[in-house]
Amino acid sequence: MNPAHCARRTLLIAATLMPLLAAAQTYPNRSVRIIVPYPAGQGTDVAARHFAEKLSKALGQTFYVENKAGAGGNIGADAGAKAAPDGYTLTMGTNATHAQNPFLYTAMPFDAAVDFEPIILTGMLPMVIAASPSFLASTVGELIAAAKSRPGKVDVALPSTSARIVLELLRERAQTPLFGVPYKGSAAAMTDVIGGQLPLTIDTVTAMRSQVEAGRLKAIAITSLHGSELMPGVKSVAEQGVSGFEMTAWNALYAPRGTPQAVIETLNAEMVKILAQPETRQRLLQLGIEPAGGSPERLRGFAENERAKWGPLIKAAGIKVD
Repeated sequence: MNPAHCARRTLLIAATLMPLLAAAQTYPNRSVRIIVPYPAGQGTDVAARHFAEKLSKALGQTFYVENKAGAGGNIGADAGAKAAPDGYTLTMGTNATHAQNPFLYTAMPFDAAVDFEPIILTGMLPMVIAASPSFLASTVGELIAAAKSRPGKVDVALPSTSARIVLELLRERAQTPLFGVPYKGSAAAMTDVIGGQLPLTIDTVTAMRSQVEAGRLKAIAITSLHGSELMPGVKSVAEQGVSGFEMTAWNALYAPRGTPQAVIETLNAEMVKILAQPETRQRLLQLGIEPAGGSPERLRGFAENERAKWGPLIKAAGIKVD
């Protein structure tokens, strides 16, 4: 390439990058949208609104939540992936949208691995295996023994895809012949378990906590690798003998691919501060979320590991939600 062509190409690249660089240096100078790919009122939505309020105060511009629910989070996440990469549209991604849905849905409108820039892991949401108080088993060991003594007869109410994945992981790791019964939501599943129609259910800490505290359900185990202050006194599945067992839902903040690195760094730095605040920690724990944090690189590696972990399990179990 001759010198004149090189010079023109350099000028063209500079002309393309300068508006993005200038915008990054003054970011933010207008309102920022955070897409939550689930309905208003859920834990992910409430947490995102808390972050939006804190970011607004820290950065001097309005951050607001827009709910775009549907297709297990894919509709909202797709809108976030296709937004302009300028830092003014962010997405509150989850283990579903960024790790499990690529294997649950036959066709995906976006590529979770390449269409987003990671900002920060915001929270971990362990689930709980719980039983009717009348169910004889109170530990994971007793549950496994009960299931093996009655193959295919110990039913588990499953109000979500995440609950089914927990069940499939338990079936695989403990060679336990539990039988899953799908439900459309937590309320119906809990009603049947509390009423004794089914012995077991798997759900979020948020959904379970009040029922356990009231004695209407008994918590057998939590699905994080270790016990959690979200459910004091409840041991994890791993701590009860199923080595390495862990299935924890999570939330994380993303931007579209190509968003300037300066914007990513600004948002990460502010979110690290926000997650360290006692007020934020207390609010997230109330929602059943363990505060997380870390760098964009940590989130990138974490999500890659999650896809590598859940893809083979979902395929082997033949789980599909189309």
